[in-house]
Amino acid sequence: MNIEFSLWADRVTIFGYSLSTTIIYSWIAMAILIIGALIIRLTVFRNPKQNPRGAQNVIETIVEVVGKYTNAQTHDAGEMLCSYILTIAAFLITSAFLELFRLRPPTADITLTFALALMTFILINAYGIRRKGVLGRLKSLAAPTPIVFPFRVISEMAIPVSMACRLFGNMLGGMIVIDLLYAALGHFAIGLPAVAGLYFNVFHPIMQAFIFITLTLTFINEAIE
Repeated sequence: MNIEFSLWADRVTIFGYSLSTTIIYSWIAMAILIIGALIIRLTVFRNPKQNPRGAQNVIETIVEVVGKYTNAQTHDAGEMLCSYILTIAAFLITSAFLELFRLRPPTADITLTFALALMTFILINAYGIRRKGVLGRLKSLAAPTPIVFPFRVISEMAIPVSMACRLFGNMLGGMIVIDLLYAALGHFAIGLPAVAGLYFNVFHPIMQAFIFITLTLTFINEAIE
């Protein structure tokens, strides 16, 4: 049995352009989220009720819980972060669900996870500068003594790298485990891969999304303290 794995996603040619499957699957995930949002807007929230029930109650509860968690982690400085956090979580989970259709999830590509981590890095410094100003942000990196400034700068620059590698490694690892199960069981791959897939394609992505957004909020809180 010969099994090969690639750190990089396959490439396909569309209309003469060579595109990574990560881009294509990311578009699919975004299309699913946009269509789902439009359906919810035109059905559940077409005539929103003062006393929500059913789907409206579920959605409003999710938004409220995420909003409270965001504010708690950033000490009420992240009111506008709630929509970003929800979007990132929805995208990560939707991307992972694509693996149920035997597609390589976009989050199993280091280029995409680094892009997400880079957005977090920009937000960290944007909130830090917004709260303290440019000089205040630089002074915070030099506390409690200027000697630590270069080390703090290196530490800050390592944030997007560590976050990207953590998310990438966990998502790629889950994909490899499922592929190994299918390859090892062969024609008997009926029950066990489905059960394992339920974990690696449902609970595992939710857990990784939670870790990613928690780290995002933690680093933002450190920047504004």
